Amino acid sequence: MDTFDCIKTKLDIREFSPEEVPAEIKQRVLEAARLTGTGLNTQHWRFILIEDEHNLNNLAKDSTSGNWVAGCNFAVIILTNPKYHFHLIDAGRVIQNMQLAAWNFTVGSGVFTGIDKDNFRKDYDVPDELNISAVIGFGYPARKLTGKRKDRVPLDSLVYLEKYGISNKS
Repeated sequence: MDTFDCIKTKLDIREFSPEEVPAEIKQRVLEAARLTGTGLNTQHWRFILIEDEHNLNNLAKDSTSGNWVAGCNFAVIILTNPKYHFHLIDAGRVIQNMQLAAWNFTVGSGVFTGIDKDNFRKDYDVPDELNISAVIGFGYPARKLTGKRKDRVPLDSLVYLEKYGISNKS
């Protein structure tokens, strides 16, 4: 899929079909993570791949906002190193790349950041020096997507010319 079309059509998915995502696609999603740039090329993020149904249910239990993750095919816990002031920017970059790589293969995804950190650290052996930045759940969408337009604010309401408040309209 063309990159712009991928961005234009990608939706956040939180209801997944039981269809298994092939290992090759999972590998591509993880490779997209590995290839993502980081500040100062630190490559400080780490990833925990969750595939087991019991552990997916545990993710949901350990979440304050992601109960839906129990129904996905696989999930990835994104860990970043908070000693780098840009670690959350890097988390956002890697999340976007993983989601777009998945969407390229019609695999949907959703993100949650509502995390019971103490339980996560215990359940997934997350070291204290790493930040649990987000969890992404992946799987094929449960429903056929309609191709409906995204509800987005018009560009001319978001972009200013040279200084804030100056209309970008020609």
